[in-house]
Amino acid sequence: MKKINAFAILAMVVLGACGPRNLAPAGMAPPMDPTLAVAPPVDDSAAIAGRVLQQINTLRGNIGAAALTPSPQLEAAALAHSRDMSAQNRAWHWGSDGSSPLDRARRQGFAGTIVGENISESYETEIQTLSAWMSTRDTRDVIMDPTATQLGFAWFKEPSGKVWWTLLTGR
Repeated sequence: MKKINAFAILAMVVLGACGPRNLAPAGMAPPMDPTLAVAPPVDDSAAIAGRVLQQINTLRGNIGAAALTPSPQLEAAALAHSRDMSAQNRAWHWGSDGSSPLDRARRQGFAGTIVGENISESYETEIQTLSAWMSTRDTRDVIMDPTATQLGFAWFKEPSGKVWWTLLTGR
């Protein structure tokens, strides 16, 4: 049990040390060349989603928030939005048809309330993307909201290696 707590504390320290990527001081080195980053393998979707859920629940447990459970409906909505953002070549919260996160979740049969949605386009892994979300208050609040009970997490990887990430929380 002590090892798990030590790991959780270490994860919080590591994630807390990550700063926003777009606020680097002048004179800093340019962002990493995206062709050098390692994007998640296409065929490892269950393992990737499991790692993200485990990391999120560890972080939530550290603040006394209940663990999230995976929601197939939210996952389907997240995947649809990741594919749509790729088609639009634009990371934003609106679908090409004008749909909102709630609209997309309802289409997949989700009857609850949407707490929030995080999105990203990157060449990074799922843990790097989660770290980036945890380093910014608005996206961290979506993940850590104590009223959230369910999680949908998905991505779409283009042939170029660019990955479009979507995370939905609901209750």
